[in-house]
Amino acid sequence: MNQESYFEEALKMGNLLEEFDTHYGIRKPTILGLREHIFTASVSSLAWLMSAQETGFVTSGQRVLANPLKVRMHYGHPDVFDRIWFLTRGGVSKASRVINICEDIFAGFNCTVRGGNVTHHEYMRIGKGRDVGLNQISMFEAKIASGSAEQLLSRDVYRLGHKLDFFRMLSFYHSTVGFYFNNIMVIWTMYVLFWGKLYMALSGAEDFQMGLDRDALRAILVIQLVQLVLFTGLPMIVDGSVEYGIYSAIWDFMISQLQLSSVFYTFSMGTRAHFFGRTILHGGAKYRGTGRGFVVMRESFASIYRLYARSHFVKAIELALVLTMYSLYSPLANGTFAFIDTSISGWFLVFSWMLSPFIFNPSGFTWFKTVDDLDQFKRWIWYPGGMFGKEEDSWERWWYQEQDHLRTTGFWGKLLEIILGLRFFFFQYGIVYQLRIASGRTNFYVYLLSWVYVAVPFAAHIMISHAHRKYAAKRHIYYRFLNSLGILVLLLVITALFLLTSFTIGDLVVGLVAAVPTGWGLVSVAQVLSPLLQRTLLWSTVVSVARLYDLLLGLIVMAPVAILSWLPGVQSMQTRVLFNAAFCRGLQVRQMLAGIMLKPISSV
Repeated sequence: MNQESYFEEALKMGNLLEEFDTHYGIRKPTILGLREHIFTASVSSLAWLMSAQETGFVTSGQRVLANPLKVRMHYGHPDVFDRIWFLTRGGVSKASRVINICEDIFAGFNCTVRGGNVTHHEYMRIGKGRDVGLNQISMFEAKIASGSAEQLLSRDVYRLGHKLDFFRMLSFYHSTVGFYFNNIMVIWTMYVLFWGKLYMALSGAEDFQMGLDRDALRAILVIQLVQLVLFTGLPMIVDGSVEYGIYSAIWDFMISQLQLSSVFYTFSMGTRAHFFGRTILHGGAKYRGTGRGFVVMRESFASIYRLYARSHFVKAIELALVLTMYSLYSPLANGTFAFIDTSISGWFLVFSWMLSPFIFNPSGFTWFKTVDDLDQFKRWIWYPGGMFGKEEDSWERWWYQEQDHLRTTGFWGKLLEIILGLRFFFFQYGIVYQLRIASGRTNFYVYLLSWVYVAVPFAAHIMISHAHRKYAAKRHIYYRFLNSLGILVLLLVITALFLLTSFTIGDLVVGLVAAVPTGWGLVSVAQVLSPLLQRTLLWSTVVSVARLYDLLLGLIVMAPVAILSWLPGVQSMQTRVLFNAAFCRGLQVRQMLAGIMLKPISSV
């Protein structure tokens, strides 16, 4: 499927079949592996980057895995199977649609564990069409990452781990599930680094650290910067130099950087880490059809938000908030090189995760389309949906589907999800003691008092929601009276704080910023405990608060997109840099036709 057998390559099939009678090592082969030619690379920069990634794996990687490592499996590539050998050993495919969602590789697992031999041959290649749109690529990466997590838990990998020798076992690990485990470890390391540095800055431990040896810390940070610049691009240059020569490899590397390859690969790493980690914790892997078609249509903001809200946008905003608070309270935040080096990688991650879906979206920065996206997004958020509604039409249906994995998980998965959500409450714990109203007090009562300011808005929201349901219409006199009373009480409390305490405007802003993660943490814990809370009156409040949070997150994500859409020349530059000449002409024709359709009939 998705493969092209070129005529001149098909003439080599007789030579290829003769390989079944040749011994490779002590056995004859049972799977003959071939090269791939990705013929969709010229569509756009995104297709070229995906092609480069696939070529590195299906060419250089395959030949090394086959010889000398002897751990090459079947990955859905154009391989030739010894049919009689496989039919007498249980067949090719597996039956489960969850555990064996990546069914191709289990053929290689069965072949290896039953004494088969997998080879790779360079003299023949088959064409293959890969995904060319970001949504297609992300769904493919999500399917492969979820399938790798299920592989990690399967009995096939367990048996291979027991039967392979030590060196083949290490090679097998790094060529299958180890790659995805390394991805999630990179993301976890970033989280631990920035959250840890924030806690150190809030607790004063960073002052003590800086007092030890500033020169030693700066030397370590310089080494980290060299590693970030050099070693992340070195494998691509080495792989390209083996295939095409060193000059072509350096040129392709420079062109790929101009076409934002680092942004794309960082975004893909976030996709793999999210779905791999979620499947390990909760299961729920499922097949995601990509279509493999040419992407010429612009995706709306609502559809982009549905795809990437939980996997990228929420995490990007969380890291942006952590980095912002760190820049406010860190003693390094004096324009020093050490501060820039420790935060630049985090801001690059935030930029990649938040803007990549719009950068690689055809006509992603068109002003009038962005305005239409905002209206469509608001309709999607507030549309009530219903029992038979679809996630494309209603936020509520989408929200319930996004937490399906929490309903089917076991006790330990729910417990780990709650433990991971505690970081938002620790964020509040650290920020509260930095407020001027705390007056330097460090006792625990200050933190408990901060929860009063979190609980009161929730209680007010419950009362207003109850009044809205009871009186049915927002224009009812009692409903308007409660709203006015709530606003009046809020203003009186804030005024009293300013007059009677050392409360300042900065405390008000920082306090609101600290309350946002706390509310998100409460919603996350409530989602885990949804089987218990759905029977109570609190669940409607949880749904309302979650809706407001998604509205707020959507507006935050759309803000930089709207600014870039408003600036002149950004759309033309994006189209010219990211797409080929034929695709650019197609987009220009579409824009001309769209402009004609918007005009009145008489003027046309």
